[in-house]
Amino acid sequence: MPNLAETPVLYSFRRCPYAMRARMALFASSQACELREVLLRDKPLEMIEQSPKATVPVLVLEEGEVLEQSLDIMLWALNQNDPDHWLEPEGASLEDMLALIQATEGEFKGNLDRYKYANRYAGADPLHHRSEAEKFLKQLEARLADSAHLFDSNPTLADYAIAPFIRQFANTDRDWFDAAPYPNLQKWLENFLAQEPFTAVMAKYPVWQAGDAATLFGVQKNL
Repeated sequence: MPNLAETPVLYSFRRCPYAMRARMALFASSQACELREVLLRDKPLEMIEQSPKATVPVLVLEEGEVLEQSLDIMLWALNQNDPDHWLEPEGASLEDMLALIQATEGEFKGNLDRYKYANRYAGADPLHHRSEAEKFLKQLEARLADSAHLFDSNPTLADYAIAPFIRQFANTDRDWFDAAPYPNLQKWLENFLAQEPFTAVMAKYPVWQAGDAATLFGVQKNL
């Protein structure tokens, strides 16, 4: 059993897609850490002191380094241990995967936010932004036409980094998504939702407060 006093501390929020993908990489790499589940409307001071940007995920390493970006957390964990070869797709490079992930986080994410949370953006038309987001969905659909996964016969970093955002898009109007002409993407998402590491990292944890007993996370893969 790892000594939690000597493991990284992960501040997370279960439903956040950025935190979700960070947890999946930690799980896949069997990287033990102390999980601190937070409420986004009531973020703990301890997290804000470590990361003034005050968004999840935040990973505080043993030596005090703070990783504030979910993709950095994924890469850090997988560089420690990558048993399923997430960083080594067949016939592609890490740079290829990072380029597709960046496309997800850019224009697609902007349209996703305005589709899902149109009331937060002045003048946003959710149907327009759904249509704009579909341009990226069509790219993924085409990529999945000849393979069950984005870059390989097995899922890799790109699949796990992108899937939480496609899940968020799909859940905005699930009836519409299920009827949309994206059978390859729908099957890919269905498989993602049904399997580890997603199923393993979506367990519910109580909200952390200072003084609580430590919650171990990241070694379940070996149990």
